[in-house]
Amino acid sequence: MNFSELFKLSGLLGRFSPDGKCLASCVQHRVVVRDASSLQIRQLYTCLDQVQYIEWSSDSLFILCAMYKRGVVQVWSLEQPDWHCKIDEGSAGLVASCWSPDGRHILNTTEFHLRITVWSLCTKSVSYIKYPKACHQGVAFTKDGRYMAVAERRDCKDFISIFVCSNWQLLRHFDTETQDLFGIEWAPNGCVLAAWDTCLEYKVLLYSLDGRLLSSYRAYEWPLGVKSIAWSPSSQFLAIGSFDEKVRILNHVTWKMITELDHPATVASKKTIVYKEVEKSPTVDTERLSFPSTRALASSLFSTQSKYDISQVPVSLQYIKPVADRANPKVGVGMLAFSADNCFLATKNDNIPNAVWIWDIRKLKLSVVLEQLCTIQCFQWDPRQPRLAVCTGSSRVYLWSPAGCVVVQVPGEGDFQIVSLSWHSSGDSILLLSKDNFCVCYLEREEV
Repeated sequence: MNFSELFKLSGLLGRFSPDGKCLASCVQHRVVVRDASSLQIRQLYTCLDQVQYIEWSSDSLFILCAMYKRGVVQVWSLEQPDWHCKIDEGSAGLVASCWSPDGRHILNTTEFHLRITVWSLCTKSVSYIKYPKACHQGVAFTKDGRYMAVAERRDCKDFISIFVCSNWQLLRHFDTETQDLFGIEWAPNGCVLAAWDTCLEYKVLLYSLDGRLLSSYRAYEWPLGVKSIAWSPSSQFLAIGSFDEKVRILNHVTWKMITELDHPATVASKKTIVYKEVEKSPTVDTERLSFPSTRALASSLFSTQSKYDISQVPVSLQYIKPVADRANPKVGVGMLAFSADNCFLATKNDNIPNAVWIWDIRKLKLSVVLEQLCTIQCFQWDPRQPRLAVCTGSSRVYLWSPAGCVVVQVPGEGDFQIVSLSWHSSGDSILLLSKDNFCVCYLEREEV
């Protein structure tokens, strides 16, 4: 495993291009485009103000840079460095911006969610979508890029509109049986749209492409409801993370629940492997201390290292009781992700913030628990194989696969606290992001 040097970063804005050839990062108002393998600078763009969001077009030829404070979006071309585009929303303001799947249209959401403006880079034409709803996830595209669903709110009622992305014509418009629609997400096959209600009302609705209600699911009535959802890559399963600390999995045939995955504070099953991270101080060789040549050597001598131990079950995990009288209590399953081969599901229960739960979907059983020393900040599956990368705000990255798991210390001076990470599309490298820096971790072929 090899690591690049640290590079400056602001706003956690680092992204691999979809084709995997480039890496874009932001430092204040500058956008730096590097070669993904050598990290040599290919392009340098200067924006009008500090960039708050960046996104690659689907063909990796353009980069969108949004400056929400100014209400401005700038677009840069990799092929033609002299060409660039500026979209100014003016007094309408700007709260969100994204690419359409074709990489030639930009969707800007104005302040107070008054409308979504669709700008064409090819024809310079403009289309408007009225009444978009201000919610967690209000716009969703099918994976093939043919259709877009938009959550809307008009006359105190929730609606969903489905548009054809090729010409932005309205295909279907229907109302939803929700009190306060919170999010929408297409199944990867583009045949089913999941819509879920606010946490005050447990309701998940499943619609077909033509707007028919296929099924409605409710696990219970009065307590706080849905916190997160995730589709399996095959579209066969829908996992629903709830505030009652359970994950419920629905099947794609009857849309009924096939299993309920619990997250107890004590892991008792002997079939579950619990990996516990433990810190150990390295033994110091006094002969090497006479004349330390570099600060890096000294810090490597004294820094604590960590490794995984396999704990004997039953294991009691660190459980935090939520503060009931505060908004957004740390309770329930807030993170869900299926592996690319549909075989595993990783979850995090916010009451047990230091643990990642890995479930075997073929057996519908808990396979592994990773108990970390610090709170889980982010985890993501390798896009090519069942391998999970985890970060906890420390200078270490953690990798799990069915063969076992490993702790990897990022070398270098200073305090590099990894709070986010993302895999390269090939699965050969991982982008590690801290508040002020980033580096790339290259995995050797033998490890892959």
